[in-house]
Amino acid sequence: MTTLRPLTPTTDPAYDILRADRQPLNAIFNPQTVAVIGATDREGSVGRTILWNLIRTPFGGTVLPVNPKRSNVLGIKAYPDIASIPDAVDLAIIVTPAPTVPGLIRDCAQAGVKGVIVISAGFKEAGAPGLVLEEEIRQQLKTSQMRLIGPNCLGIMNPRTGLNATFANAMARPGNVGFISQSGALCTAVLDWSFPENVGFSAFISVGSMLDVDWGDLIYYLGDDPHTHSIVIYMESIGNASSFLSAAREVALTKPIIVIKTGRTEAAAKAAASHTGSLAGSDDVLDAAFRRCGVLRIERISEMFDLAEVLSKQDRRPKGPKLAIITNAGGPGVLATDALIRTGGQLATLSDQTIAALNEILPPHWSHGNPIDILGDAEPERYAKALEVAVNDPNSDGLLVILTPQAMTDPSRTAECLKPYAQTASKPIMASWMGGDEVTAGELMLNQSSIPTYRFPDAAARLFNLMWCYSYNLKGIYETPVLPEDSDAEAPDRALVNQILTAARQANRTLLTESESKQILAAYHIPIVQTGTATHAEDAVQWAEQLGYPVVLKLLSNTITHKTDVGGVQLNLTDADAVRWAYQTIERNVQEKVGEGHFHGVTVQPMITLEGGYELIIGSSIDPQFGPVLVFGTGGQLVEVFRDRAIALPPLNTTLARRMIEQTQIYKALQGVRGRLPVDLDALEKLLVRFSYLVVEQPWIQEIDINPLFARPMPADSVSGSSLIALDARVVLHPADVPTDELPKPAIRPYPTQYTSPWTMRDDTPVIIRPIRPEDEPLIVQFHTTLSEESVYLRYFNIMKLSRRIAHERLTRICFIDYDREMALVADYKDPETGHHTILGVARLSKQHGVNEAEFAMLVNDASQRQGLGTELLSRLIQIARNEKVGRVTAQILNENQPMQRVCEKVGFSLERSPDLVKAYIDL
Repeated sequence: MTTLRPLTPTTDPAYDILRADRQPLNAIFNPQTVAVIGATDREGSVGRTILWNLIRTPFGGTVLPVNPKRSNVLGIKAYPDIASIPDAVDLAIIVTPAPTVPGLIRDCAQAGVKGVIVISAGFKEAGAPGLVLEEEIRQQLKTSQMRLIGPNCLGIMNPRTGLNATFANAMARPGNVGFISQSGALCTAVLDWSFPENVGFSAFISVGSMLDVDWGDLIYYLGDDPHTHSIVIYMESIGNASSFLSAAREVALTKPIIVIKTGRTEAAAKAAASHTGSLAGSDDVLDAAFRRCGVLRIERISEMFDLAEVLSKQDRRPKGPKLAIITNAGGPGVLATDALIRTGGQLATLSDQTIAALNEILPPHWSHGNPIDILGDAEPERYAKALEVAVNDPNSDGLLVILTPQAMTDPSRTAECLKPYAQTASKPIMASWMGGDEVTAGELMLNQSSIPTYRFPDAAARLFNLMWCYSYNLKGIYETPVLPEDSDAEAPDRALVNQILTAARQANRTLLTESESKQILAAYHIPIVQTGTATHAEDAVQWAEQLGYPVVLKLLSNTITHKTDVGGVQLNLTDADAVRWAYQTIERNVQEKVGEGHFHGVTVQPMITLEGGYELIIGSSIDPQFGPVLVFGTGGQLVEVFRDRAIALPPLNTTLARRMIEQTQIYKALQGVRGRLPVDLDALEKLLVRFSYLVVEQPWIQEIDINPLFARPMPADSVSGSSLIALDARVVLHPADVPTDELPKPAIRPYPTQYTSPWTMRDDTPVIIRPIRPEDEPLIVQFHTTLSEESVYLRYFNIMKLSRRIAHERLTRICFIDYDREMALVADYKDPETGHHTILGVARLSKQHGVNEAEFAMLVNDASQRQGLGTELLSRLIQIARNEKVGRVTAQILNENQPMQRVCEKVGFSLERSPDLVKAYIDL
């Protein structure tokens, strides 16, 4: 009963076609009519060049010049304005002075133009007057469905159709690389470079100022385009970070996205008072953002298209960083090894079986290790036999075959011998045929067999590492995380946190005391050392005796950030006299250095010896582009000196938390070194997850540090009962006068807890209806085993096999969703006797690219049908759509699925019937 036509890329082959027909950017990239506003006959003008480019490479459409002063341009009838054109215009290209553009945009909107490219310069790059013009254009766009690329751009090309809507000198070759650049000058340089290199493009796009169409729009468009196999971006600024991340996370799983980003800058949030702020530079945050969405960042233009070609040709990705090298000369092998290790890779250690097998087929004086030097007299058959053995070594994740032309070398026949392995090998194979014309024929053979070749082996080694980074990033995103230790455990005490933050804001304080900061950590179940607050020396003594000696006294202040800077910390106090002395010393130090008004008492806590453990730091600060960012690494007083840290975007799951830990140097120590036991890394992962949710759920927190977080390599700390314990904490709030809607938001939308609530089915079965999460993948697998063939057929329009439905590659799209773009609700039943969870139904709402619409899909297991669950799930999806400001919700249902049609009508959908399908829609 509860089935309908799926409209997601993983479940419906026709989805891309249906979605492409409604993609607004089609009017720009595949127009039937193009108007050039500002077309002219004047030699050397942009208006003439664009008009000429459009007509000299026919794209199958009509070109219409617009010029109020001429009856024709280049012999083509001209119109005085856009309104005078009798036919509907898909694309208007504006090449007029900047002050005229807002009015022309208004005219285009009124004439029903679907897309606009503004070539003209003189906007925000020209200062305040240009910003005013951009705002005028933005207001005009709000009144229409028209989309705009630019201003201040080169234009766009669709080499496949022949559309050249640019003022470049030549038309790009057709190919499968989608190229997007923020620099028009780089576009022309790349275009010139592409011809001798025989590189082709599916789209060639200059984005300019991105007033309307941004990275996210274009990534979605190229992601839907079947002719685009990989996407290459030259980026100067990120613009709308959430839009970029949302699109890239969806598309990067199936199409590699490679970015070269200029302008590596210093820390954007330079806060000397913040450990986290000083560690989290804006460029490092951008790297973290790219990792989070599966984008691969590179630094060399020379690598940009090499990598795009490799990733689009080879469906095999390295599963690890270990490379095996086969060479007929020692020097190139060493060169490749140096480049490999220097860029983060590893030289594979050959197994004993591999060594023995190579001994059987190679001369006695071969290198007996990796690189596998098969000597300068190696003939093609020796290369082939060595590759056959090395490719099966379990310790390697890829192979590089190097050939240098020597007396016994036959580059072409060697290439011919290697070709079969391109199809049969389970790991990537790369080649470096060194030399000139002598090796060219062999290179061509290898390239035609999808074995990428490079003239220099160090370049090949670097590209192998980049391929591994790409695989590693995707694995981190889509590896199924572990369900939290107890998903039914007590929720954070958000009410207590709100009370603390509200009191501080009402007192016009932005710095919380240590005690308040630790209470917030404890509210999110982060272990803290027991801490007392004393405003007199005798109070401190009482706390010390209650906690037990030795103790530590620390300054309590609403204004001072780092207590050690003012002599505000006294350690290892063993009796009452020492505590009194420490209290008075801290008070005197503060009075002498900064004034009595900064002293508000002390905190008292047990003295915990750091011997045998590790001081870590966990923190968060605000990045101007990405909002809250997380820092993890080596902590303590020298945190800025060692600068051993990893950066990530919240929220985290356990997989992402482990990735963050692995990026630091201290990770090696945390695993256990020199006889020490390892730290409880599972507990550390879960602590990082809880901390990340603290950050995203409490937007009034501007900065937060736990430094140090003490990690002891033993089961439990004698004081806290935990092997992890926060010894100090610092929280800084945004000023109280900041409007709530202007508080920084996470670039990645956190789990939407507001859509979670209980519900009871007609048969009194209690369920929790909640958004899906990545950890649900095992439950979704189990859910699909409960479905009948009829339910599967009605949902997917065919009998999709169970093995296909539960494949991890498919379920990543089902469970690992971007809550900004789609929302999936599950009905979660918990067995009261066993405590096991079962999913009884799934309903999904997917926003469509480029239009304010969403499509829904739903499936309820057979045993739970006719219990009102389908109606409840759909009703909740409609309410979510209203909350998310979606204009229309649609679906397509099989004609025979009468129960689903009745559910739709029950919640307010209208139905349009055709011979095979019923279209359901509701306007909100």
